[in-house]
Amino acid sequence: MKLYSKIAAISFIIALFISCGNADDDVEFGVNPGGNTDITGDLGLGKPVDKCLNLDEGDLVLSIQNQYTTLPGKVSVFFRVSDDEGKPVAGLTAEQFTIYEQGRNDACFKTISPSESFARISPNAQIFNSNTVLVLDLSNSVLDSSLEELKSASISFVNNVMPDPDSEVYKMAIYWFNGEDKLHSLTPLTHVKQDLINSISGITKDISKDPSTDLYGAVIKSTDVAEKLLKESTTNDRIGAASVVIFTDGTDQASRYTETAAIQKVERANNNISYFSIGLGDEIDNDVLKKIGKTHSVFATDKAQLETTFNEISDRVSERANSFYLFEYCSPKRDGSGESNLAIQVKKGNRQGAVQTKFNAKGFTGGCE
Repeated sequence: MKLYSKIAAISFIIALFISCGNADDDVEFGVNPGGNTDITGDLGLGKPVDKCLNLDEGDLVLSIQNQYTTLPGKVSVFFRVSDDEGKPVAGLTAEQFTIYEQGRNDACFKTISPSESFARISPNAQIFNSNTVLVLDLSNSVLDSSLEELKSASISFVNNVMPDPDSEVYKMAIYWFNGEDKLHSLTPLTHVKQDLINSISGITKDISKDPSTDLYGAVIKSTDVAEKLLKESTTNDRIGAASVVIFTDGTDQASRYTETAAIQKVERANNNISYFSIGLGDEIDNDVLKKIGKTHSVFATDKAQLETTFNEISDRVSERANSFYLFEYCSPKRDGSGESNLAIQVKKGNRQGAVQTKFNAKGFTGGCE
């Protein structure tokens, strides 16, 4: 059994999530609380499926973030899909999911017809917020030698991550740092793509007077920003995720904060925050940047490669955001059937995965909104 699955089996025992409400205002979120001291918190809520289903060991992991029911009979499950190495799986459709239910009188699960249950992947806009924090090193070395390339790469990043047309679901903030003990705001959090592009286009060489690089301070402060955004975007009716993307062409020179403090800040951050790092040139410390960019890191040997590396990270950020799914269907269970077990299986090519949870059909009378 793969390590990821083994840990999942242990953690799911204590992470079992039970949804008891039957109306929109009864929603209780099971948001992953953070603390990355072990990876079990990243697996979400639910448990392995019952052996009676005879499903093979999965290569895909369904991480339940929230579930709720809505009268007269709709079941909604919000989850993220990743592979067994934690990489996001985007672009799934309702046809790739199979629903199984088990009532109190059922020996095992019964397959629910996708057509009869009106199973669908609903727009994440109903429930999801995605925030990206782009953090740029604007120390003198960047301003003197690679500013125009950085601006072009950053604009490409914005164009790739932010949708057309603008959507309130996807927001981005841009910050920059030099040697000061401050994370400077270039663009406050916004869903308007053109505002982000205009801010980047307006960067000039005289934006910074400090030649040093406070990389570790930028990591710590940008984590605080992401934590705050995550808290604000996760409410009693919505769930949030965040990505921190840090670019630098060097190592920490300010020596104001320690490497240990910066890495611990990343490791202990909320599990719904992803970290990406982009390094430029031969003065960077690859090992440190890999720890800062714990989700994914890329390195450009020269400024001509900047846009390519930024595009690679933008693909990763988009994949992460698009690996969250709101799956909904009409259950055949009715009031009086009590608590029912629910299993959801997903297939993509020759890979599959499944997760089991439960819901209460109290008040169910049939039909869906």
